[in-house]
Amino acid sequence: MFDIGFAELLLIAVVALLVIGPERLPGAIKTASVWLGRLKRSYNDIKREVELELHNNEVMENLKRAQSEIEDTINVDLDASAPSDAKPAQPSVDPKQTAQRNTQADP
Repeated sequence: MFDIGFAELLLIAVVALLVIGPERLPGAIKTASVWLGRLKRSYNDIKREVELELHNNEVMENLKRAQSEIEDTINVDLDASAPSDAKPAQPSVDPKQTAQRNTQADP
């Protein structure tokens, strides 16, 4: 996460020893480690919530896709099983008129 090597850690320890002092340094380290632990837990909680929310969105998209597929299948099945008299009425066409149009259109 942080690219800190041994030399940087040693420098931080020396500065902390000079600034805080040898008497309060163990308490300061303990306090810092408690705060660091809280920070890590908070980060992990937020990360877990974001992953859960992303997973929920993915699941909802899959459910919507499945619902639309099921509705399409049901509509196709209903159209196929509809009785023939339920179909809309076709306009009546006089066969003689159709034959006359066909003969006039053919050269």
